[in-house]
Order: sequence, then structure tokens, then C-alpha cells
Amino acid sequence: MDSLVIFIPLLPLLAAVMIAMDQLLGQLYQAPGEAFTAKLSLAAMILAALASISLLITEQLGKNSGVYPLGTWLKSDGLNISLNLITVGFNLQVTAFCASLLLLIMRFSIKSLHCEVGYHRYFMLLNVFAAALFLLLLSDNLLLMFVGWSAGSVCAFVLIAYAYEQPVAGFNAMRVFLTHRLGDVGFLLGIGLSYSWLGSVTVPDLTTLVVDLEATGSTTLALCFVIAASARSAQFPFTPWMARAMEGPATGTAAFFGATYIHSGVFLLITLRSVMTQSPIAMTVLLVLGMLTALYSRMVSLTQTDIKSALSFAITGQLGLIFMECGLGYWQLAVWHTLLHVLVRTYQLLNVPNFLQQTRGIPASPLMPRLAKVRWAFMASLQRFWLDPLTDWLLVNPVLRLGKDLSYFDDHIVNALMGVPAPAMNALATLAQLEEQRIGAQLDNEVDIFARGSGLAGKLLEGTAVILQWIEERLVIRGLHEDAIRYGYHIGMIANRIEQLLLRPRYLSMFVFITLLVVF
Repeated sequence: MDSLVIFIPLLPLLAAVMIAMDQLLGQLYQAPGEAFTAKLSLAAMILAALASISLLITEQLGKNSGVYPLGTWLKSDGLNISLNLITVGFNLQVTAFCASLLLLIMRFSIKSLHCEVGYHRYFMLLNVFAAALFLLLLSDNLLLMFVGWSAGSVCAFVLIAYAYEQPVAGFNAMRVFLTHRLGDVGFLLGIGLSYSWLGSVTVPDLTTLVVDLEATGSTTLALCFVIAASARSAQFPFTPWMARAMEGPATGTAAFFGATYIHSGVFLLITLRSVMTQSPIAMTVLLVLGMLTALYSRMVSLTQTDIKSALSFAITGQLGLIFMECGLGYWQLAVWHTLLHVLVRTYQLLNVPNFLQQTRGIPASPLMPRLAKVRWAFMASLQRFWLDPLTDWLLVNPVLRLGKDLSYFDDHIVNALMGVPAPAMNALATLAQLEEQRIGAQLDNEVDIFARGSGLAGKLLEGTAVILQWIEERLVIRGLHEDAIRYGYHIGMIANRIEQLLLRPRYLSMFVFITLLVVF
């Protein structure tokens, strides 16, 4: 019965491929209909949910071995990375729960998005996300988990940019996507350190081997996954991305940011709880981050004027409490809290279109008088404590300035040295062309036919010959000229400019960070 587990992520993925093919062929031959997309998506999700429930039943009967091998991803000398899917325990239970919930959301979406632009794109996206989520939950290997982790992030990006013709949607999608990439850095670093220090990237092996790891190593390893989980679950200081993510359809928002996607960071922590418990520092960080997120979300939610923004900060506030439970070591409480929170937020987000009608005439609960009189807190809450500008100042703007500096270095220094025309100038490609223009001669004429070649190697040798001929003509035959002095002066100026760029604080900090990474 273990073989059933492979159909859980495979069926939604096949449904997404078939929807894409139907759209492609439909545009070529006939107008695609909604019925095929809806029925195919429902059938795939029903079968995936039945497969997960069947595995739960066979687990209770004691017929599951626990792991279904998919094969070997990489094997070289002492390196042997096998890919397996889990068929028992917490991961399977959460998979069955999420499959049933996604089936409900998918059924709700059929009527909710009827005749909407992007109907087929939405269901294709939801199927791909379901496959990525199941792969993340069922993998016992960090590499395979990261595949599902990254695929889910791409799906979230596409959902937020669902109305891509609106500039705000595209901007918010990009900001959320880049924020999640910061968390992915921690995940990838954790994978690399796991193999470097423990010799394995399999979760069961990490559970047994991390006990023998020294305190510094276990703390570093745990903090890498804490960063990944914090960025994915919108913990402080990554919390503002959650409000930007409420751009897609209500049903998609419920599936991603009310139910499954936003909680994947919590699932990662619970899966790697053996690694977390080996580091008191990491557990303390979880507790502090959860506390800061809960307080921040509560304060900001008091001044939100639209239902989706209020719900987004309510979700992050509860996630902060779940992180606090993980930091205190109450893992089972965190599991039950997460599952109940998923159900409540899914219902609320699916009910968003009807919420205003249901609450008409019901006054909002007043604030405490002491809190209402604190004007600085009110202004800070309206500005969401300036966390977005602070993030821009600390992360976004330095990266943009670094990109501009690198672009300038590439355009005006590297391209000049390589003989590529500068972008803002009508420059000549090579020094030989410069000489041809000055003296009105043609260096690569019929007389120089011996210097012509074919193929890549021939062309490289041909260019080298032309440059050497120019050097010989200018420096050897004619002797030292004032042009050589001028070129030397320009090279010196370029060297001084490079030195000034490298002495800037952000580059020095980058070099120090790279040095520390190499040392550790």
C-alpha cells in the first residue's frame, strides 16, 4: 500500500499538465470550456484525498512500512542522496487534512470564479500548488522538500499577480517573492551545513545525528531553518509581506494565505523539531520572534480599514503565538493550534465577500481609553511601524545600489577591457576599428587573408591577430606615442575608481560576510 503515496502529488500535477494542454489545443482548434477544467481538477483532488485517507487507514492496520523509495538522486563516492516519501505519522496526517481542505476550496472555486478571466490559469495554478505542498509534506529529504518549498513560492507569486494588468499586483507579487527568497537562503544554507557536518540531508538521519553535533553547530543549523520558517510564515521582521499578498481571488487567498502556504513554515519547524530542541538559542529566538510578531500584528490590526488587511494581521498574530508555543517546546499544542487556525482562517477568507453584509449595523468594538489617547501609537500603527521603509533601507536599497554599481562596472570597465561597445556611446568594438577610423585604412583586407579563420577558435585567433597587429603598428613600428601615455592615464583612473568602489562600507561588509562563510 505504500505505493499509493506517489499518486498524492502526481495526480494534481498531471491535472495541471492536462489543463495546460487543453488550453493550448483549445486555442488552436476550439474555445476551451470550464467544465473540463473543473471536472479534471476535482477528480484529481478527490483521488489524492482518497489516497491519503487510504494510507491513514492502512497505517492503523500496520501495513505501511513508513517510507516509499523513489530512487537515488545523486550517488558519487561517499555521497548517496536517496529520495523517499513518508507513508506514516504526522506528515501523512497533515497531508490528508490539507488534501481534504484543498478539495473543499477547489469545489468552492468552481462557482466563485465562473466566467472570470483567468479561470483555467487559476485551476492550473491550484493543482501545481497542491502537488508542491504534498511533496513538501511527504518528503523525508531536505532537497526534495526544498523542491516543493520553492515551487509553492512560485505559485504564490503567480496568484498574487493574478490581475497582472494592475501595476500594484505585480509590484506586491515581486516584493513577496523577493522576501521569500531571503528565507530560501537560510533553507539552502541549512541543507549545505546538514550534509557538511552530519553527512546526510534526510530528516530521520538528522534526528539521530544532530545529538552528537557540538553546540555551535547545532545552533547555526537550527537558526538557518528558523530564518526560512520565519520568512515563509510572515514572522517579524518579515510580517509586512502578508498584507501585500491579499491581491488574488478570495478562494486562492484562502488556499494559500489562510490554509496551507502561510503555515508551511510551521510545518517545517515541527518536522525538524529534533534539530530545534538541540539549540536553546534557536528556541529562544522562536519565542522572541513569535512574541514580537503577535504584538506587532495586534497593534497594526487595530487601525486597518479593509477586511483583507485586518485578516492578514490577525493570521500573522496567531502564527506568532504558534511560534511561541514551538519556542517553549509545546510541539503537540502547536500542531493542534495550527490545524484549528487553518480551519478558522479558511472559513473567514472564503466568507470575505459576504462579511460586510453580515456585519452591517454591528458597531466595531471600542479600544481601551488609555490606548486610544496614545497618539504616537496610533500614528505608528497607521504606518505599520515603518517596517516597510526600514526593510527598504536595510535590504532593498543596498541591493539596488549594488546592482547599479555592478552594472556601471560592467558597462564602463569590463566592456571597455573586452572591446564591447559602451551602451551610452557610439563606441567602436575594438582598438583595431579605432585605428582604422583614424588613419582611414582597413587592417583586415585581402593582404591580411592569412589572419582569417573559421569557427569559434578561428575567430578568436583572428581577433587576437588583429589586436597584435595594431599594437605592433602603434608601439613597435612608430615608437612610443602620446596615445600610449593617454591610455595609461585612463587605465590608472579606472584602477583608482575600482579601488574607491571596493572601499565602500557595503562592499567591505560583503567581503567580511563572505570570509566568515568560508571560515565557518
